[in-house]
Amino acid sequence: MKINNLIVGTAITATLLFTGCTKQPELLGVSSKTKAPVTLGIDRQDFEKAASDMVESLLTSGALNKREGGRYIVMISDIVNDTTQRIDTRMLTKKIRVSMLKSGKAVITSAVGTERDDTTINATRSTRNSKEFNQATSIKEGQLINAELGLSGRIMQRTAKTADDNQLVEYYFQLTLTNAVNGLAYWEDEVVVGKLGSNDTVSW
Repeated sequence: MKINNLIVGTAITATLLFTGCTKQPELLGVSSKTKAPVTLGIDRQDFEKAASDMVESLLTSGALNKREGGRYIVMISDIVNDTTQRIDTRMLTKKIRVSMLKSGKAVITSAVGTERDDTTINATRSTRNSKEFNQATSIKEGQLINAELGLSGRIMQRTAKTADDNQLVEYYFQLTLTNAVNGLAYWEDEVVVGKLGSNDTVSW
């Protein structure tokens, strides 16, 4: 029994020592009042910061101010995950979509793009010529409207070891708004989220 107690005690002590030596992850370049991250990986706080900064940049740039008035039709295109983590990029684009719609300067098409979760378009058109449906209520061909702008981007990761043997992880959120007619980029920006933590901590 004494041997078992000794083993348990030693294990607990080792755990406490290891925990005490592990550097708590911290965000770089932000106010000390900002909630400290619990991981070196991408979390909800990172997506919220990236989306908030991106939307503010986009709306203040004037890229969505249509000369002839009205609202642009925007398609959500590829958002490439170029990190070591398995993440759902829609956590970023959903927040941006909502803000763009609320701004009154753009509408988002669900007919084309990479985020077509809504089955409404295909489902309603599949009933065309079906005897089970009143064809007077069927959606005729040629009703869908093409996108004028496309939002695409990439999330990249850079990991480096610091001089004091800690780990610096930086995430680059990059977005571009492209005109579908002429291929010109109307707006683009980059938000960098940096985290510093123990070299013993993994970022996934």
